[in-house]
This record gives sequence, structure tokens and C-alpha cells, in this order.
Amino acid sequence: MTIALEEAAGRLKTAERVLVIGCSGSGKSTLARQLADHLSLPHISMDRDIFWMPGWQQRPRAEALDRLKALVAQERWIMDGTSPGTLPLRLPRTHLVLWLRPPRLVSLHGVISRWLRYRGRSRPEMADGCPERIDADFLRYIWNFEKTESPEIEENLAAYGRDVPVCVLKSRRDNDRLLARVRAGH
Repeated sequence: MTIALEEAAGRLKTAERVLVIGCSGSGKSTLARQLADHLSLPHISMDRDIFWMPGWQQRPRAEALDRLKALVAQERWIMDGTSPGTLPLRLPRTHLVLWLRPPRLVSLHGVISRWLRYRGRSRPEMADGCPERIDADFLRYIWNFEKTESPEIEENLAAYGRDVPVCVLKSRRDNDRLLARVRAGH
């Protein structure tokens, strides 16, 4: 069920488990971290806490799923990361989904800006020892995200999150407006 930004801001006052999903570079981690700080919710980064180990080593799938299940079972969290294949585990425990869907040029700009800012270093929502990187495959993934990833997200929302409210944020301005409303309401 899709809800407006204003309703999402109101629901964030009582939501204890929030998913922030969207394309790389859309601002998921920034928004999740800011909301977590303001709402005193533990921030879980799927990249840092589930998928990646130092040196860009991918965590073995079984171990990643065990970690995800344990984190999702916690009473309170805000989790950033899209990973459509894990939505069946996450959506049934979620009170609210914030789906960041800006134009792809915004996401590309976000990824390039992030690469420039963290080049040679790991960003806060990434595992230690995973310095920021960018390549043609990653840029193609972002360019094609709406076509390749969004249909699977929509299928998972319909199958596992039918009763979970979803607020679609279509710009950085929407992200900022949501955050401002949440801050004003507390």
C-alpha cells in the first residue's frame, strides 16, 4: 500500500522496523543513518553488516542469511539495502518501507560523488577494508536499475509486504522533506 510522504513521517514516530530501499547512490544510507539517529533506532547496513567482509570478500551466502535472520528478528531497527532476494525475509517484520526512486542521473551522481569523497577509504556503511570503488558494471547496474531490479521489488512487495505501507521518495528533496517533517514532529 503506497502512502504519501506526510503519512510516512507520521508513521515513523511509532515504527520500530523500517526498510530503506532503492538504487545505489539514491541516498539510502544517508537517510537511514539520519533517521536512525533522530529516532534512536539501531542502523543496520546490509553492505556492512551482512554482505561484505574486509577486502571486498563476499560473506558466504549461508552465513549472510543467518546474520540477516538474526538482525531482522531484533525488535527495533532501520535497515538500508535493497537486495530484492532478501525481501521475503525482511518485509514480514517491517512496519514501513521507504523506497528511494530518484531519476537514474541522480543515483549516478550520488555514486560518483561518494567515490570522490571516499576514494581509497571505506565509507561508514561499508565493511572495513572495502575502499570505495566504481566500475563500468556498477554504473550499468545503476543505469538499468529501474528496468532490472524494480519489477522484482514490486513482486516481493505484493507477495510479502501487502500490508506494509510504502512511501516512494522520488528526489533528494523528498528525502530532505521527510527528514524535516520527522524532526519537526519530535
